[in-house]
Amino acid sequence: MSIIIITGISGSGKSVALHALEDAGFECVDNLPINLLTSLIDQLDSDGTYKIAVAIDARRGSSIQDLPGIIDQVKDRHEIHTIFLNASTEALVKRFSETRRRHPLSLNHADHSAQSLIDAIDQERSLMAGIGEIAHQIDTSNISANTLRSWLLELVHEKKSAITILFESFGFKNGVPHDADIVFDARCIPNPYYENALKHLTGNDQPVIDFLVQTEEFNKMFIDINAFVSSWLPKYQKDGRSYLTIAIGCTGGQHRSVALVNKLYKTFKHSPEFSNLPSLKRHRDIANASIHSL
Repeated sequence: MSIIIITGISGSGKSVALHALEDAGFECVDNLPINLLTSLIDQLDSDGTYKIAVAIDARRGSSIQDLPGIIDQVKDRHEIHTIFLNASTEALVKRFSETRRRHPLSLNHADHSAQSLIDAIDQERSLMAGIGEIAHQIDTSNISANTLRSWLLELVHEKKSAITILFESFGFKNGVPHDADIVFDARCIPNPYYENALKHLTGNDQPVIDFLVQTEEFNKMFIDINAFVSSWLPKYQKDGRSYLTIAIGCTGGQHRSVALVNKLYKTFKHSPEFSNLPSLKRHRDIANASIHSL
């Protein structure tokens, strides 16, 4: 049976993710108490269900820390993958303000005392500490619900027998992606932004690509990143990872990092050694960001 665990910080998009998986044919369960997870899996397995998605959060306190152990028990019998959704505190506060919904931890059910939204978010981050390390992380701070649905469905529909590689461009001015496993800084490459004819284009546009490939820095960084990933990818795969996110940043995430990600993605797509591995690319900070797969 194929099992997807959706977890993460409240307000980061777990409901959106669960609805997307439901539309994709998964049997979905929301807000399941952690102590019921194993029995639910056993029951649905005996009923002949072949793919389920379960959303689990920290509203029942420290019991969420039992999740890694339960996953270890289940993974020998079933294919299980965990996705951790996260977002900046600023983004979460804005979302809760817009929806006027109460944070699940804002009220202490033991003594009925209340705490501020910021304190509730901080408490949840503390309770969830370490959970993200066993999961594929997605930072939803700057993406729409539709984009999250698209990214999630691309991820879960990839072959699960091999590690999935995600090449991601971003702008340092908007922060490093929370889901990044490896980060490269491309800000030392000459910036097309300072060329008037290129300022309003992106690394997807041929004039920007032509400008960059004429620079020694761009070509050298591509060679070095390609060599690093090619050398270490087999080690990450041997370590049992399901996903590896390679993030490349420049100042605004529009030119240099985009062109590098595109070239790396294309190179791995045609690589005799790695073309069999599922690969994705996304440009986080380009308007109407999309995700693409091999």
